[in-house]
Amino acid sequence: MTSPGPATISSPRPLTPHSAPPVTVGNAPDGDHGEREVLRLYRAHLSKGRATLAELFGSHMEVASEGAWLWTSDGERFLNVGGYGVYLMGARHPIVMEEVQRQLTTHPTATRILLEPTVAYAAEALVSTMPEGLDRVHFALSGAEAVETGLKLARAHGRRRIVSMERGYHGKTMGALTATAKEVYQKPFRPLLPDATHLPFGDAEALERELVAHPGECCVIVEPVQGEGGVIIPPRGYLRRVEELVREHGGFLILDEVQSGMGRLGEWWGADLEGVKPDVLLTGKALGGGVVPVSAAVATRAAFRPFDKDPYVHTSTFSGQPLLMAAVRGAIRAVKEERLTTRAMDLGAELLPRVREIAERTIPDLVVDVRGQGLLIGVELVEAGLAGELLIELFNNGVVANHSMNGSSVVRFTPPAVLTDSDVEYLLDSFEKACRDLVSGRATMPESVR
Repeated sequence: MTSPGPATISSPRPLTPHSAPPVTVGNAPDGDHGEREVLRLYRAHLSKGRATLAELFGSHMEVASEGAWLWTSDGERFLNVGGYGVYLMGARHPIVMEEVQRQLTTHPTATRILLEPTVAYAAEALVSTMPEGLDRVHFALSGAEAVETGLKLARAHGRRRIVSMERGYHGKTMGALTATAKEVYQKPFRPLLPDATHLPFGDAEALERELVAHPGECCVIVEPVQGEGGVIIPPRGYLRRVEELVREHGGFLILDEVQSGMGRLGEWWGADLEGVKPDVLLTGKALGGGVVPVSAAVATRAAFRPFDKDPYVHTSTFSGQPLLMAAVRGAIRAVKEERLTTRAMDLGAELLPRVREIAERTIPDLVVDVRGQGLLIGVELVEAGLAGELLIELFNNGVVANHSMNGSSVVRFTPPAVLTDSDVEYLLDSFEKACRDLVSGRATMPESVR
């Protein structure tokens, strides 16, 4: 079954800016008036700050998407290598859409009183991708909810001391925020959960000291690669050593793969890169196939035992709803059938050195580092303001990328694994133009502003 094209656009064929017909937004006419009206509604009902940020990007409104591309209400198109890791298989992937559309027309939401088959089959499909022994699943909606699930399992086993990593990002609900080590996010909401420690990422000796000081008390939560931290890659062997230390000192290990999982690093899971088996592995973002929000905490049988004993001790109305489970099955089918983990590894191996070469050639005095694993790539600038400027220049050249919330000087690329050869060339050409525009723009600034 082939999914219909986005809005008034019949296919993801290459288009020049403004070649797609404009789309009417809500009850407002298309064009500038529609943009002003949506900005007014944002300020009135959502977030004044979000509206101000949107104006920096020209107040464009995204209204349609397919594959690696998105379209705005005025008909312009942009290559989407942002989305914070959601679009591993692009937008509206035909396999995911087929599964979701079928479920939407039959039984999208369940009562949760009777058994319902789609959640059982989705759990089976997800477990089939996991390291051996991770075979119990709790589905949720957001990554932060999956983190809360993992933390609650740890507490149910008596591991009440949270150990997370500096620059790590795990969400902004109260438990997840306790593990998210950034002052600006935590300060307005303190006190958070007690007995939390943040250690340097990649420093196994610091972790060992903490575990030795609190044997049998620690829940360690760590990312294979820190995405929001600015694409920080730990030393080789670090994850394996973390697991060894946690086991040696009676801890509980949560691997947060909400951003890094589902093939983004070139393997199904970052755990696979070093043969690690945590007590709980968290996934989200790409798990919904770029179509619906869904996350999961996947645990060993021993770790999951508190939830096994009482099915009502940890529940959510929308956990495992059929429409979401259809998307999970579709997403896993798409990755398997199209070998997107291999594609992510190959694309990353092509993109990383070329992005590095462009940055070092065009902005040598402004770039600190270019690093990545698979299709998670970061460009670190000498200061945070430059990262913001580069994001705007990328947008002006037809590319949507991301900032990094815990690494503000890093521009982050999370491309879909469905990029074509022409998409790759478009990305690299746009990145080079953006870098040159960044330099020329700064050259015209007064020295006091630079």
